[in-house]
Amino acid sequence: MEALEGFWNDADNAAKIQKEKSLLQDVYNTYQSLQDLYDEFEILEEYAGEGDESSASEACDIYDKFIEQFAKAEQKVLLSEEADPNNAIVTINSGAGGTESCDWASMLYRMIQRWAESKNFKVQTLDVQAGDGAGIKSATMTIEGPYAYGMLKSETGVHRLVRISPFDSNARRHTSFASMFVSPEVDDDIEIEINDSDLKIDVYRSGGAGGQSVNTTDSAVRITHKPSGVVVTCQNERSQLQNKMQAMKVLRSRLYDLALAEQRAKDDEMEASKKKIEWGAQIRSYVLHPYKMVKDHRTNFESGNADKVLDGDLDGFMDSFLRWSVQVGGES
Repeated sequence: MEALEGFWNDADNAAKIQKEKSLLQDVYNTYQSLQDLYDEFEILEEYAGEGDESSASEACDIYDKFIEQFAKAEQKVLLSEEADPNNAIVTINSGAGGTESCDWASMLYRMIQRWAESKNFKVQTLDVQAGDGAGIKSATMTIEGPYAYGMLKSETGVHRLVRISPFDSNARRHTSFASMFVSPEVDDDIEIEINDSDLKIDVYRSGGAGGQSVNTTDSAVRITHKPSGVVVTCQNERSQLQNKMQAMKVLRSRLYDLALAEQRAKDDEMEASKKKIEWGAQIRSYVLHPYKMVKDHRTNFESGNADKVLDGDLDGFMDSFLRWSVQVGGES
């Protein structure tokens, strides 16, 4: 099928249409794959009924594949909110506790990166503030891929770590906290009113690894939206203008998410689906000592393979969150 004349002249609109096409193609491919597996199973089942043992074995394999594909299709049905197909903007902040919490924040940062890599999603780091001794104080990154926000929204909240501290010479057990906030990257056609008078823009020198990579100009940008108190920073790009554009993109997404939250609160749905980020209200605990387990306190989903979870194996937690959200929403 050829594009209409002039279609590619508007690059932004063309990219949007291509994205919508990709999502629709994915829905079609999912349905077609299930139909093909179902048809193949019926044929093999018929042969197996006539005593063909090899067909019976193949039918069992096809059945397992069908169940696996059906579960993935079911998850896509759960990703039905307007912003679910969008890219995600993830911000991670260390909690109280100095080096311990900064190290924990860096572990969460790596966890999200590894999860994104397993999906072949693109990760772009917009800002990283290093910790005083180790780890990071905060980080912001974009995750680009189909339904990135819909899946990652399960990670918004406070994450709690219990372990023997590698920074404690007495090898005592420590509890650390870090928060994660996930918002959808919004398209330019979604109107978010931002008045220049509501913004406080600061520029400062970007941090670097030293040597030739140090940025010697004041190119890093910090934008404070005074009415909401939202603060975003970007120092990834070399020019101040590029950093400002990236920071404004993050700000628009954060304000869009706040607007959605306010609307949901009016419908009494926010409290059921999203906890307020505050210490003591953790959504998930990661215990590495005296046993290993990761447990989500909203859904009660848990995994005994904490190392695998920290290496990006989050699909079980995301799937259980989506199902829990639908159940809670239906009860409210």
